Amino acid sequence: MVDPVAEELLRLRMSIDNMDAALVHLLAERFKITQQVGELKAAHGLPPAYPLREAQQIERLRALAEEARLDPEFAEKFLNFVVAEVVRHHEAARSQNTSRDSKAYLSHQNGANEKPSRP
Repeated sequence: MVDPVAEELLRLRMSIDNMDAALVHLLAERFKITQQVGELKAAHGLPPAYPLREAQQIERLRALAEEARLDPEFAEKFLNFVVAEVVRHHEAARSQNTSRDSKAYLSHQNGANEKPSRP
């Protein structure tokens, strides 16, 4: 005989597993885009964090959470966690860009960009 409670738990857990997979894929796509943002900011000397934008996003997500009957505090904590990771990536991109610029400058100063003279 099949246990209806165990069957229902299995069905619900399979749905949760599917949602978790979707969340991971959505986050991966989001981070691909934010990586491009970080590279663009680094290339143009913009700061890695934009507090006004972050505050607007928190406000927007809290409203969405309320509409979806999700705890807005949880939504805010989640966004803060994601934004902190994004800013960390942007800081790393800026650091790499600065390092590349320094190396190119030093290389140029050492004559690496000069054309060899012909005898």
